[in-house]
Amino acid sequence: MQKGNIGVTTENIFPIIKKFLYSDHEIFLRELVSNAVDATQKLKTLASKGDFKGEMGDLTIHVSLGKDTITISDRGIGLTAEEIDKYINQIAFSGANDFLAKYKDDANAIIGHFGLGFYSAFMVAKKVEIITRSYQEGAQPVKWTCDGSPEFTLEEVEKADRGTDIILYIDDDCREFLEEQRLSSLLTKYCHFLPVSIAFGKKKEWKDGKQVETEEDNIINNTTPLWTKKPAELKDEDYKSFYRELYPMADEPLFWIHLNVDYPFNLTGILYFPRIKSNIDLQKNKIQLYCNQVYVTDSVEGIVPDFLTLLHGVIDSPDIPLNVSRSYLQSDSNVKKISTYISKKVSDRLQSIFKNDRKDFENKWDDIKIFINYGMLTEEDFYEKASKFALFKDTDSKYYTFEEYQTLIKGEQTDKEGNLIYLYANNVEEQYSYIEAAKNKGYNVLLMDGQLDVALISMLERKIEKSRFTRVDSDVIDRLIVKDDKDTAVDTDKREVLSSVFRSQLPKIEKVEFNVEAQSLGETVAPILITQSEYMRRMKEMARIQPGMSFYGEMPDMFNVVVNVDNKLVRNIFEGSQTECAADLTALNQTLAELNKRQEELHKSQEGKKADEISTAEKDELNDVEKKISEEKAKKDNVLATYASNNKTVHQLVDLALLQNNMLKGEALNKFIKRSLELIG
Repeated sequence: MQKGNIGVTTENIFPIIKKFLYSDHEIFLRELVSNAVDATQKLKTLASKGDFKGEMGDLTIHVSLGKDTITISDRGIGLTAEEIDKYINQIAFSGANDFLAKYKDDANAIIGHFGLGFYSAFMVAKKVEIITRSYQEGAQPVKWTCDGSPEFTLEEVEKADRGTDIILYIDDDCREFLEEQRLSSLLTKYCHFLPVSIAFGKKKEWKDGKQVETEEDNIINNTTPLWTKKPAELKDEDYKSFYRELYPMADEPLFWIHLNVDYPFNLTGILYFPRIKSNIDLQKNKIQLYCNQVYVTDSVEGIVPDFLTLLHGVIDSPDIPLNVSRSYLQSDSNVKKISTYISKKVSDRLQSIFKNDRKDFENKWDDIKIFINYGMLTEEDFYEKASKFALFKDTDSKYYTFEEYQTLIKGEQTDKEGNLIYLYANNVEEQYSYIEAAKNKGYNVLLMDGQLDVALISMLERKIEKSRFTRVDSDVIDRLIVKDDKDTAVDTDKREVLSSVFRSQLPKIEKVEFNVEAQSLGETVAPILITQSEYMRRMKEMARIQPGMSFYGEMPDMFNVVVNVDNKLVRNIFEGSQTECAADLTALNQTLAELNKRQEELHKSQEGKKADEISTAEKDELNDVEKKISEEKAKKDNVLATYASNNKTVHQLVDLALLQNNMLKGEALNKFIKRSLELIG
């Protein structure tokens, strides 16, 4: 028997492996099973070259559970005593003390630097045994034992078959790994697609109301996953079936992209566009990364462009540089190339579907647009390609490329400055009357109801010259696309009276401000329209998705209430105010006229004078006049408010406008219904 010390220049490697890799300690199983696969693959290679002439036999790797142990057994090339000494005992620690001091907080760097995959066993085991016999003729089987200190023993033993058994005596604080269900789930996670059959126990079947073991090995992996096959050999059902294997609970995917490249790097894989029903389904970390069929991670940021991390599927590349723990990617020029390639492959596939079957592409558009919009917003190169096949959808569910839509609206929707105005709605039901008004004008209205459409609109305004997006309810129809300097001025007195009448009856709503204005909009246009400034509304919407703009989110919603002076009902209200309030208004208007005249005279007399050249008496008189104007206006507003409060038509028109904008609720809605019934009766 040989005893000795593992060739490390410090004794603290095991505590570091155990302590600093603790958060990721389940990887021990992947490392040891991967080593068994490597040993088996090497035997296959030797046999194919004629360097091994023995019987290959069953090469299944067996993982088995004992009371306190986990055993991983293979029938690969095995190890000689010399090889154990070289690969297990003599760990190449160049300047280990310095290195450990430098990287003591980053176990992954340590493991990655020294290729310590096997030593991950000591994260969960208090003792490890290797019983092995080399494939070489006449090789002596040996047993290596280590209890987690740098001391080991190596002795000759009996072992009939070639290959290696690694026996882990599980530590008390890691007994979770002795549970069959836990081990089974880890094998499924890390070893599901390894290229050599992995058996974990025996298959079970129901017999007499309980599960009993059969004689058949329970193979937990698929040794030839779909991405290792040629696309020409596969049918749609194969891709769908593989998707169900990856994501048993998911809906059928929309379509997929088979990646297969061997220059300038090796990469295979299948990316699926999932069917997304809601925000809840929008999850990253659904793409699994493999290295020669060994599971690495589902954090693929950096390898896959950010917008494609929303996709599902697998990527396998031996060229992605990984450390031995295989959980963290290192920066490398290959990674950037791979990311660019995947982005190009995805855009080419989308372009191909669009060209070859536009109808099918349009049918899928509502489901895939979130991926494409996200890509256009985050990747300049992708925008250049996607702008050829990205679609606009209008409120009649017709689809257009960006170029087609420009051609469609150029004639009718160009304003007097030569800007192309893209009208859009984000809710067909709520904005129905505004959409209809636009259509009656010969305009087309886009439906922009996606999660990223607010950001997309802002980007398109920067990308497409002389273009502006305006929501269809952001102004009255004649001002959405201003084509000439048409005079819509309203007599000052009429404007002030109607603004005062309707302002007085608007409700007080928290974090909402109303600005009332009277305009000449034509006899057929509605009596009152409520619009919301495009700029302010868009800023508030952006605030919801961009944390740095949160101050906009705190501002009140600002609405314009536009009273149409040409509408018959509004004309009647104005005439009624002049008749019913004549006595009060005549006197107030007379007083206001005199005060306004005096205010104008005082302003004129003070024109061109510096502040110290104006006498205190003049200043006091001007202040007094302005104060009296405010008081008289307040009296006039009170008179009109009293008139408005008793006028059912005013209430009805205000409530109808609020109702149309989903702002009439609770008691106010109840009063509206009662009043409506009275008016009908």
